[in-house]
Amino acid sequence: MNIARLKSEPEIFYSLQGEGPRTGTPAVFLRLAGCNLHCSWCDTRYSWLSGCELSAAGVADRVLSYDCSSLVITGGEPLLQAADIEQLLALLPADMHVEIETNGTLPPTPALAERVNQWNVSPKLAHSGNSAEQAICPSALAAFVATGRAWFKFVVSSEEDWPAIAALNLPQQRIILMPCAATRADLTAARPAVAELCLQHRVRLGDRLHVVLWDDEKGK
Repeated sequence: MNIARLKSEPEIFYSLQGEGPRTGTPAVFLRLAGCNLHCSWCDTRYSWLSGCELSAAGVADRVLSYDCSSLVITGGEPLLQAADIEQLLALLPADMHVEIETNGTLPPTPALAERVNQWNVSPKLAHSGNSAEQAICPSALAAFVATGRAWFKFVVSSEEDWPAIAALNLPQQRIILMPCAATRADLTAARPAVAELCLQHRVRLGDRLHVVLWDDEKGK
C-alpha cells in the first residue's frame, strides 16, 4: 500500500474524528497517498505525492497496535487503492468500524460497499479549482447513495455554492455543509455564514473539530 508520508513516516495515527456524523469519536487514521483531483485549498497536498510502501499486513499491524475499534481511511483518494484496502480489511477484526473518506469520483467496489460501515463522500465544487467533469461523477454518487451508509460533505465558500449542491439530488438528510477553512481563525470567521446556509436549506452543519483543537497541525 502507498501510505502518505508525514515527517518521513507513514501517516498512521490515533486521534479524534474531526468531521462528519461521528465527530469526536476516537479512531485510528490511515492516510493513503495519491489523488485524482487537485483542490486549490487542499490542506494535505503532500498526500498527492508518492509516499511509503507498506504491505497490507504491515499496515494492519500498525493499525491494531492502537487497540482502537474504529478506523478512518483517508487520503489523497483512497479508492485509487481499492484492492489494497480490501486486503487490509480482511486482516482486521470484522467488528471494527471502518470509515472511508472519498471525493466521490470513483464508485465503491462490491466488497467495500458491503464491508465499509460509513462513507464520507466529499464532492468538490467549482471553487476547488477542479472542472465539473473531473470532480462530479453522477454514477459514482448514485452508487454511494445505494449503500445506505453514505454522508455527503461539501466544503462551501458562500451561498452561491448551494445550486450546484442541490443539482446533485442527494438525500437532504445526508448532506453536511462545512466551512472552507484550514485554520482555527478562518474557521471561526466562516462558520456563522455556513450555519445560516444550513438553516436556510435544512441541512446539517459540519464543524472541523481537528481544526478547533489543533489548528493546522498535521498528524492530529
